[in-house]
Amino acid sequence: MNIMEIDLNADLGEGASFDAELMPLVTSANVCCGLHAGGPSEIAKTLVLANTFGVSVGAHPGYADREHFGRREFELGNQEMVALCVYQLGATIALANVLGLTVRYVKPHGALYNQACRDRRIADLLVVGLAQFELPVLGLPNSQLAEACAGQVPFISEGFADRRYRPDGSLVPRSEPDAFVHDPDEAVKQAEWLVREKGVRTICVHGDNPEAVAFTRTVRDALLARGITLKSFA
Repeated sequence: MNIMEIDLNADLGEGASFDAELMPLVTSANVCCGLHAGGPSEIAKTLVLANTFGVSVGAHPGYADREHFGRREFELGNQEMVALCVYQLGATIALANVLGLTVRYVKPHGALYNQACRDRRIADLLVVGLAQFELPVLGLPNSQLAEACAGQVPFISEGFADRRYRPDGSLVPRSEPDAFVHDPDEAVKQAEWLVREKGVRTICVHGDNPEAVAFTRTVRDALLARGITLKSFA
């Protein structure tokens, strides 16, 4: 990917009060599918916002675990895992169609994302469910999810501006100290490194961070100041 062009995505529709401020700052919106947070009305509002600002829409399915915001890991049976994915995507795609929009990709949320990136069984099951919709899937580069997608569905390598990485390319767990990048300048340098060295095509900034708007605006402005074009991959 050309370092002069980056997609900037955010997880939205999860109940934060500043989605309307974040939407015009990003180029792709990972719309919560209503199980780990949000619900039908939140999905519809987020889709309308994305349409208003010309932002590409992706589905953001997660575990049905509102208490832990979809960030607690589960071990589901094969049928349960496939059903979890198909149910959420089907509902979100149907709502988007009613509003005249198209869901263009899928990004698993939270624990589901992390498990799929390291556990081939979960990655394979996820792909079985997602392949029904023939949509690109976002995940960490060189992950089990990337391998599971090969020959099945398109895979888009994703990086994170506001999270730190372990040497093996996985994310530092939120429970550990120094898991987050708070300095926008450091975040921009990390984003450029991820695009240049890891081949990522899209960079995530988390929408549930209380400082998300100021952080994202600063990161966006810094990228633009470097002559980088912000453009959706989808």
